[in-house]
Amino acid sequence: MGTRALALAAVTATVAALLSGGSAQAAAPVLKASVTQTSVWNGGYGADVTITNSGDAASTSWTVEFDLPSGTTITSSWSSVRTSTGQHHKFTNASFNGTVKPGASTKFGFNASGGSLPTNCTINGVACGGGTPPTDTQAPTVPTGLRSTGVTSGSVSLAWTASTDNVGVTGYEVLLGNAVNATVTGTSATVTGLSPATAYSFSVRAKDAAGNTSAASAAVSATTSPGTGGGSTVDVSTAAQLQAALAAAIAGQTIKLAAGTYRGSFVVNGRAGTASQPITLSGPRDAVLINDGPTGEAPSCPAPTAGWDSGYGLWVFGSPYWNLTGFTVRESKKGIVLDNSHHTTIDSVSVHHVDEEAVHFRRSSADGIIRNSTITDTGLVQPGYGEGVYLGSANSNWACHGNNGGIDRSDRVQVLNNKIGPNVAAEPIDVKEGTYEGIIRGNTFDGQGITGQNSADSWIDVKGIGYLVEDNTGTFRSPGTFANGYETHNTSTTPSLPNGCGNVWRNNRSDLGGVGQYAINITSVSKCTAMPNVVYASNTVTGAVKGLTNAPVTP
Repeated sequence: MGTRALALAAVTATVAALLSGGSAQAAAPVLKASVTQTSVWNGGYGADVTITNSGDAASTSWTVEFDLPSGTTITSSWSSVRTSTGQHHKFTNASFNGTVKPGASTKFGFNASGGSLPTNCTINGVACGGGTPPTDTQAPTVPTGLRSTGVTSGSVSLAWTASTDNVGVTGYEVLLGNAVNATVTGTSATVTGLSPATAYSFSVRAKDAAGNTSAASAAVSATTSPGTGGGSTVDVSTAAQLQAALAAAIAGQTIKLAAGTYRGSFVVNGRAGTASQPITLSGPRDAVLINDGPTGEAPSCPAPTAGWDSGYGLWVFGSPYWNLTGFTVRESKKGIVLDNSHHTTIDSVSVHHVDEEAVHFRRSSADGIIRNSTITDTGLVQPGYGEGVYLGSANSNWACHGNNGGIDRSDRVQVLNNKIGPNVAAEPIDVKEGTYEGIIRGNTFDGQGITGQNSADSWIDVKGIGYLVEDNTGTFRSPGTFANGYETHNTSTTPSLPNGCGNVWRNNRSDLGGVGQYAINITSVSKCTAMPNVVYASNTVTGAVKGLTNAPVTP
């Protein structure tokens, strides 16, 4: 086919300055750009872009930009440096062809798949058709994937997936509620000046150079940590001193453990901190709590009772707003148990060699956090009850622990950046029915040693509702019993709840060791039609018998 010259872009880009005191113009380059199809084939074409200088000074650089309609893409280009954002393409000069002398020309070229020709062409920011550039009225796409990446008592850190735009995104507005709190150019931000132990709602919208603004993203909620207290400090170095300090703790106080072994029953009962003045129990990693119990006659439902030692390494009962930091719990029936103790933060602890589960948020211990902690060697006596982190209660135990409308509502617990395993006999994380909207992010799961007892055969068993599971890394190697990386189950309860529905998996990395079937096994799609589980394509898997998931994948 013969060459067709296209009068797409023959434009004069004139930049001149008036000489002081006179009407003569300074010498300036005057650039024109034209596109010529050099060949056409079934499904595409090749083209040259010719840049000429009709001015009276040499150019030192040039930039050509244009859009291609949907369905046409650039497959290759040459003699230029190309960047593409969606359907918008930008070409800057190569090192050898930026200078165009008066009366001279230079070229670059591209190949395209599809038949549509460029539109909205500019050279050095001036419309190829002459005059001002075409008006940009297209807003960027809505940001996606907004998530909280960290909290303190006064701040929330956020991240999201970049928007796209026909010309280019220039920044993002971070909304706190409905008000703009910050403007950033990247895809992360930290909102400061917040109050401790308070829930906030955030969204993000994108802007471009023309001032077009996208709609706001889906909102995400995050709760700041309790404050640091600021009250008195009680130093303890013996088990008796620790027991006395726990029994007398007041809001704002810090109990500091000296290094050493503390053997006995350690119970916090009805000692509440506040959002601004939490109570802190802290110690070094070699401050070790051990409970040799249980002893005595247990009540029908677990509660601190005279003459009975639960055997728990540390039991926080009816005591909200505590910070538990740094120390170790081992050689106990259970590790750390929270009952009706909301807004408790567990940070940088170690729990290992316990008879049953390591850490349990129970009896509506909502809005808690466990982060930066290490859990290994659980379920030494009861392997089927040897969970790493246990959120809520089985509905068969709601008669004891269902203190919120008959349900254990240990909601919105965040499990962040922990290392769980090896030799965790049950699931590293067990999310029980009736719990809502927790976040499981940034954890590392070592599945070696999962026993398969009591159906424990995955890193996480999700029976809860509306959880976000993202940025976790899981591995499995023998010995152990391992079916899938992550599983959902739809437990029937009274009252009826959408258990096992509405959960999201994103950016998780799974190595199933050649044993596990799926990285993410959704037990039932049909039971969750009103609140579907979502598995994003950003999840990855290696060593799977069957693949990433048995459910539809969302791009």
